[in-house]
Amino acid sequence: MKNLIYIVTIKILLFFSMLICISSCTTLSHKGNGNNLPPILAQDEVIRPYTTLGRIKLSVDIYVAQSPEAEVWGERALREEGARMGADAIIFPEISSRPAPHLVIPANEYRATGVAIRFK
Repeated sequence: MKNLIYIVTIKILLFFSMLICISSCTTLSHKGNGNNLPPILAQDEVIRPYTTLGRIKLSVDIYVAQSPEAEVWGERALREEGARMGADAIIFPEISSRPAPHLVIPANEYRATGVAIRFK
């Protein structure tokens, strides 16, 4: 009987250890640390001529229980989208949040806009 309890305990511990490993791997970002993403620049920081690649408009509903700060989400989202477009920088960022119109689950709607540019 003691051997059975010992084996079951070991299996439960292994199961939870594996579960922790799997869940921690899914929370890691595989996109790197963000050093290769284009910066967000103020208008006075842009001193070289540039071409406009396009305007970036993003919005997402984030549930209150898991919501990061709007600025953190917005800057990261703008930089990632700018990198997909091949931008050297993002200018004119506008980041906002407001309560989303969900009836049951409280959520915030985050919006981020900016202009992706490439230096000449």
